[in-house]
Amino acid sequence: MIMSEKFKLLSQKCAAVAVFRNLKRDRVVSALMSIIAVPENDLQQFLAAYSELIEALYQHGTNLSEYLLKIILEDENLYIVAKAQGKNIDDYIEEAAEYELEVFHELSLITPQELAEAFGYGGFLPKWRTSDIDFIAEYHNRIENIGKYGYGRYSKYFMFILKDGVAVPVKHPDAQKLSQLYGYERERKAVIDNTLALLEGKPAQNVLLCGDAGTGKSSTVKAIVNEFADKGLRLIEITKEQLRDIPHIIDSICKNPLKFILFIDDLSFSCDDDCFGALKATLEGSVSARADNIAIYATSNRRHLVKESFSDRDGDDIHRNDTIQQLISLSARFGLTVTFTKPNKSSYIDIVKGIAEKYNIDIDEQLAIKAEAFALAGSGRSPRTAKQFVHSLVNSQS
Repeated sequence: MIMSEKFKLLSQKCAAVAVFRNLKRDRVVSALMSIIAVPENDLQQFLAAYSELIEALYQHGTNLSEYLLKIILEDENLYIVAKAQGKNIDDYIEEAAEYELEVFHELSLITPQELAEAFGYGGFLPKWRTSDIDFIAEYHNRIENIGKYGYGRYSKYFMFILKDGVAVPVKHPDAQKLSQLYGYERERKAVIDNTLALLEGKPAQNVLLCGDAGTGKSSTVKAIVNEFADKGLRLIEITKEQLRDIPHIIDSICKNPLKFILFIDDLSFSCDDDCFGALKATLEGSVSARADNIAIYATSNRRHLVKESFSDRDGDDIHRNDTIQQLISLSARFGLTVTFTKPNKSSYIDIVKGIAEKYNIDIDEQLAIKAEAFALAGSGRSPRTAKQFVHSLVNSQS
């Protein structure tokens, strides 16, 4: 049968795939390869492999071609890593990559009707769609814009946490947007401008966002990443206990075409904290050269980061001034410090109005008085308090 000969040849081509070998572990690809390798007289095995394919594909949609292109563009392999680093690629590798893209293109055009005819099955089969996409052109376009899209896990996700020294994707990140933040335009602009410098390949500073609790320091960083993720910005959140892992993380991403913010939230140290030295060494530069695609952003409620007591100033260290300088020197190693202070009454009401507008609530003079009373009865004026007040209004209306 001509059709079965076609699948037999395609199955052999798939078995020889090397550059995109990782894709053969994908459930959809694995099931599809299993189907075309089934002997034409084994209907039971065909149907089992077919149902496996459908179950795997339907979790991502119904277009087989679009799904295969997606996983190809996200795959981390020796070819795209070398391309991203600007290395010269041997002609044999170029030839292999292009050939394998054609193999996957051929796979992507297989239809349920073809398979049913090849196996002589006349019953019902769940269907999928196909699209004749130029895989080679799409892949070359991805390489040309690799600084925006990246590859591997960093092309699929844009926010990460650190676990056992490895960046693990946050599949449902905070969706905070810059347009949802009110007040602090001057402070926020300084952080945005520094981030744009990072994205443009210009010298960018490490940033310390310090000030009162609830003023939007962490929200600013997350909203900026959401805003510029499509320009190639990624965030890796690091806890204080993981600071020693920073050199390892920097080594793993320093040659990546994307730009990274290493984010340390709510940072502070005690004077004898052994994590202090790890961050200080990273900020001032250790034996590793600073990577141009990485900046450290930290938030803290403390300007000098180190919890200092009077005994630290009056202690028994002979060189007392050296001790004090050591304690306050860490914050000085951030090239840009942006301070977020509690808003005055007028600014606080403006923030309340901005948030309330989202819920179609008009803040009149009476509600403004209630907003102020809400702040005084709680933790004081702040964007967080403003949001809590507006939410209380929304809840009271429902």
